[in-house]
Amino acid sequence: MPPQDPSGTAPRPRQSGPSVVLAGGGTAGHISPLLAIARAVVRHSPGARILAVGTESGMETRLVPAAGFELATIDRVPLPRKPTLDLVRLPARLRNAVRQAERVLEQAHADVLVGVGGYVCTPMYFAARRRGTPIVIHEANTRAGLANRVGALFTERVGKAFPETRLRHSRLVGMPMRREVSRLRRAEAREGARRALGLDAERPTLVVTGGSSGALSINRALAASLPALAAAGVQTLHITGRGKAVTREGGEPLAADGYHQVEYVDGMETAYAAADLLVCRAGAGTVCEVAAAGVPAVFVPLPIGNGEQALNARGLVEAGAALLVRDADFTPGWLAREVVPLVADGGRLEEMSRRAEALGIRDADEAMAAMVMEAVNA
Repeated sequence: MPPQDPSGTAPRPRQSGPSVVLAGGGTAGHISPLLAIARAVVRHSPGARILAVGTESGMETRLVPAAGFELATIDRVPLPRKPTLDLVRLPARLRNAVRQAERVLEQAHADVLVGVGGYVCTPMYFAARRRGTPIVIHEANTRAGLANRVGALFTERVGKAFPETRLRHSRLVGMPMRREVSRLRRAEAREGARRALGLDAERPTLVVTGGSSGALSINRALAASLPALAAAGVQTLHITGRGKAVTREGGEPLAADGYHQVEYVDGMETAYAAADLLVCRAGAGTVCEVAAAGVPAVFVPLPIGNGEQALNARGLVEAGAALLVRDADFTPGWLAREVVPLVADGGRLEEMSRRAEALGIRDADEAMAAMVMEAVNA
């Protein structure tokens, strides 16, 4: 057996299919499209060899192997935002990471590098440029990240999820996502999804989720709104986030009529199918999945960062497919005025669903896989 390189990848012999290296990680927002592209590449070319590249501190260390793909890691090289000692160390750190990236590409006999953004991508792009490896990029956000802005200088094969995104050589392809979501037929799946989640198949259903890092304020507002929701006959599925269970003062789980609390749902397509209305953050992946599945939504953008989440949601909101409310305004009073009557208004929800579906792009994974194969065969 060949010795293992520090990058985590042993040299591999050439085989019949292309060798595709995909770089990205840190958060699910990068990893989910990466995995969707990888699966689509394998569908296009069953003999393709797939290697994902991330860092040792990202979620990719768990999600990539769980999806059945090999993972290599290189050093994480964030760009300091203030003039500190880290800025002085940046050139040496970047050079070292680029050397690691070159070894990964060499040992994989890479025919193409696919980057989806994140700290790992900058050294991978530089390494691919030095090695002459074709580069394909996907940008998931309305405001392109620094790594992909750098990478776009080296390639004309650039896909983006949102039409508003300004990135060199980019063209709209949508967001690569799991086929269970992109091919979901909510009306047909609704009854089975509700029963699978322990819900009443006939009762108006509100699904609320705050995501892994932004659940706390949403959880608090919802907990205070349960009496109003129950009085309106609405059942609520509350996806609190891992380790964020909502409890009473005594520590026991919060309970109320029609209220169902879970920390996590394995396969959000089930939640999308069950929902008459979804309350959620406005991460790029969530916004694109909501559109593809035709889910009426209330977006509560995270109150941190550069306002990116509000920009992600803007297209659906302007089209009448969703509502948007600031985190500070997402209060029990706002829920009572806006959400409670909406979740019971079947006609309005149906129209919102129709408008969302009209904006949804469901074949982004295939479009990106075609771009990858084009690069391989160029």
